[in-house]
Amino acid sequence: MSEVKKIATRDSYGNALVELGKAHDDLIVLDADLAGATKTCIFQKEFPERHWDCGIAECNMTGIAAGLATCGKVPFISSFAMFAAGRNYDQVRNSIGYPHLNVKIGATHAGISVGEDGATHQCLEDLSLMREIPGMVVINPSDDVEARAAVKAAYDHVGPVYLRFGRLAVPVINDTPDYKFEIGKGIVLKEGKDVSIFATGLEVSETLEAAKMLAADGIDAEVINIHTIKPIDRELIVKSVSKTGKAVTVEEHSINGGLGSAVAEVLCEEQPAKLLRIGVEDRFGESGPAVELIHKYGLDAEGIYNKVKNYMK
Repeated sequence: MSEVKKIATRDSYGNALVELGKAHDDLIVLDADLAGATKTCIFQKEFPERHWDCGIAECNMTGIAAGLATCGKVPFISSFAMFAAGRNYDQVRNSIGYPHLNVKIGATHAGISVGEDGATHQCLEDLSLMREIPGMVVINPSDDVEARAAVKAAYDHVGPVYLRFGRLAVPVINDTPDYKFEIGKGIVLKEGKDVSIFATGLEVSETLEAAKMLAADGIDAEVINIHTIKPIDRELIVKSVSKTGKAVTVEEHSINGGLGSAVAEVLCEEQPAKLLRIGVEDRFGESGPAVELIHKYGLDAEGIYNKVKNYMK
């Protein structure tokens, strides 16, 4: 059996920018002295005149991007999620969000899968921060195919967009002829009748594996890829949970404010049901190999399987 192809979504981001750059002269990429890590270096090599290194100064970079947007350009600003969303929050809110400017934020190295860089660099709050900004679209793609599609969709969308990418190579699961990316629309990857599992980002592939393990125990899980946290697919969430009666969310993010909270809000308002939130539970990350951290925090297939199995008892 051949090994599953794995690609880090930060690589997908860099490659997608090059393809967009070939088609659109108004696209400008700004980075904060991290081009090699965020993979905007791929764009820099192809279009050096349209790649601007702003130095270790995310807040200034955001102000520059806002100015470019008012001149008809489509800027993508890039840094680690901890800096693009965290250190930079005030500027994103007031310089991009408030005037609703056409700026895209490519945030890489999100979640505990940053690994050895540790808690200071493992942003577990970015989805929460960004979805609170009025008018901000928040996307967390699950693999290479989806990440590249998301970058294109972000360019086509008029308004601010936050894109979350990872450092760890993850399985390619969306390389099917019928795959279609649409902002705000979730994707049913596996139909089921016993429990609805909503996953986002790298947790989608882990959840699919967990669903196979649950099936062996007689638990028929419906697996849904929620790549857009905001606007979230309310219709699909309600439709699935009205069938199964139980809901689970899985995210490489704090359970507070991210996918779990977004789904909980929908269920409370439209389809009351018991909900299990799987993610990082009110704590910081730590330094260590990415795969080992995902296992320790119960975010791999085995951890998801055990938590859902106990929840279904």
